[in-house]
Amino acid sequence: MNTLKTTLLLTSLTLFFLWIGNALGGKSGMTIAFIFALGMNFFSYFYSDKLVLKMYGAKPVNESDLPALFNVVKNLSKKANLPMPKVYIMEESQPNAFATGRNPSHAAVAVTRGIMNILDANELEGVLAHELSHIKNRDILISTIAATFAGAISYLAQMAQWAAIFGGSNNDEEDSSGSFVSSLIMMIVAPIAAMLIQMAISRSREFMADAGGAELSSPQYLASALRKLDQSAKQIQMHHGSPSTSHLFIVNPFSLGGITKLFSTHPPMNERIKKLNNFNQA
Repeated sequence: MNTLKTTLLLTSLTLFFLWIGNALGGKSGMTIAFIFALGMNFFSYFYSDKLVLKMYGAKPVNESDLPALFNVVKNLSKKANLPMPKVYIMEESQPNAFATGRNPSHAAVAVTRGIMNILDANELEGVLAHELSHIKNRDILISTIAATFAGAISYLAQMAQWAAIFGGSNNDEEDSSGSFVSSLIMMIVAPIAAMLIQMAISRSREFMADAGGAELSSPQYLASALRKLDQSAKQIQMHHGSPSTSHLFIVNPFSLGGITKLFSTHPPMNERIKKLNNFNQA
């Protein structure tokens, strides 16, 4: 069901993207928006993982560098019948982790130095099982596509803002007024739509990855790790990266407050832990 919802959401997103292009420039605008979307998807499919890893200063590690981390990933990969992903370390104090890549054969798992310092071996296994579940379900590709479209919609909203500012010189007052109203709608609706899209994709996928991680490892291990990560993320700042990639992490690396919590890319932590506890009792 969640996979069907994701497909419908991505389809709606594409149509919305084309609608924006049409509103801004008619058929030619819609064509440009479509070409632009294809180009961004192509680039994100092949290169998004490298960009994200570089953004967070992630460095590759091998078995001799961090044997405990490497061996857990290797053992879980065998258990999940997945190719061994590349392993990276981020020199960040905030404990966190994410997976990236276009498919299981081109995947990577990255953890922060902070997560190695506060989690025990069982909790680390639970976190890595969660990330490998993302890889197995191809969530990393879906999340990247959603983020790409969300960014593109926000970019078009900026274009609409400039169109509203400089569109007043049109001799046809009625056309000018209509163009201004359309641009104003884009400016308001597009950023909200982008956030809602990213939020909906990430929340459903996080629950699925939690369940997959619980099956691959232990729901108790993952629940314990999530409690620690949630508390630490609120106290320790992430120094690199951008909120546009926050949905890739196991917990949101950028603290939110007030109304912005409504647009969080992660479900409430108490709900995730409750589901894991119920999973443990089943």
